Amino acid sequence: MLTELFPRAHGRFLSSPVLGSVVDGFAAWLAAQGYTRSSVRRHVRCTPRIDHALRLQQCGQLGEITAARLRACAPAGSQGSAHLAAAARCLNRYLEEQGLAAALPEPSSQSRTLLAAYANFLRDVRGISGLTVTAHVRTSAELLEHIDYETHPSRLRGLSGRDLEAFLLGTTRRQARATLQHTVAHLRALLRFLATQGEIRPGLETEIDTPRVYRLEQLPRSLPWETVQMFLRSIDRATPMGRRDYAMFLLIATYGLRSSEVAALTLDDVEWRAGRMRIFPRKGGHPLLLPLTDDVGAALAAYLRRGRPHLPYREVFLRCRAPAGVIKRTAVTEAFQGWSRRSGLAIAFQGPHCLRHSYAVHLLRRGVRLKTIGDVLGHRSAEATCVYLRLSVEDLRDVALPAPSADSPVPATDVEP
Repeated sequence: MLTELFPRAHGRFLSSPVLGSVVDGFAAWLAAQGYTRSSVRRHVRCTPRIDHALRLQQCGQLGEITAARLRACAPAGSQGSAHLAAAARCLNRYLEEQGLAAALPEPSSQSRTLLAAYANFLRDVRGISGLTVTAHVRTSAELLEHIDYETHPSRLRGLSGRDLEAFLLGTTRRQARATLQHTVAHLRALLRFLATQGEIRPGLETEIDTPRVYRLEQLPRSLPWETVQMFLRSIDRATPMGRRDYAMFLLIATYGLRSSEVAALTLDDVEWRAGRMRIFPRKGGHPLLLPLTDDVGAALAAYLRRGRPHLPYREVFLRCRAPAGVIKRTAVTEAFQGWSRRSGLAIAFQGPHCLRHSYAVHLLRRGVRLKTIGDVLGHRSAEATCVYLRLSVEDLRDVALPAPSADSPVPATDVEP
């Protein structure tokens, strides 16, 4: 591979003391991941600098390479750090996938050990889903970083309500009240866990105040159904990315799917002959069987035939840019934001979840029963579906009583003058 990319200078890369034996395989791996020829050349050109930086860290062989050492090869602010950091990240993934560096995982630390034990507790004892565990662990890691637990572990045992208040005060600058309420719940769960482990004194979780959030104080994020249709029509389906994104958003607008459910959809979930799809709700547990409409089937077929990369993945939606692979739910949000800006429509929301809300309101205004809407959306309780009733303002006008006119007789009362 190197001889094709660098006919004259390939020997310089192969002679690197640490990385010379893997540079050619690294270049071939980059090409297989969908990187362009110029990107592969740019990453390979960075390997001598990475090799030199590794040797400065007393790393003389592949087995001594760690992710931390690769990150240290491209310090922030250095010249060309963006390209160097990208090459180091790609090299890290390559070595991990190929198993060429026996000691590639980073050495354990006190914070990682504690967070791993807490994550296992949340999964095995409390039975919390993976995404919720990730949110809990993220908040817990921020607290440990706030008290500098890695350098001063004793600060955890002396944790006080004032420390928690200072942490939350810094969090309020970037979180709304509703989000902060989740953060407080994460902290309370962590403090109860630490108390059972004997790491802190019991009852510390009761010293945290929860921000006041009133139930149903905000309306669901909904767009007029005409705006949803205009948004779908604004997507350019002449490109592979446009065909992919149109199919994703049409799924959300047709079935009210979540971004995670769209990203997790596999080829096996689409039963073409039976004319249905199988969806595994993120919050439900029981699969949903939904009819495969003609429009959705045509959009999926157009993407599968003339847009989806030919890669050995069972997921329907794949990345259009390198590195090749399946998309994450955050990619659905990023695609929605991009097409929303290009459409020129008045869409004030930053995520595709507004399409799910718009679909629910659209069904409600067409007279679909609330129980049916909840079943389609994968709600486990009728209360979760009732929130969409607050958007039926036009329907509420029909039940309003007419205002009495000035000529209307005043009803008699039994009250004496």
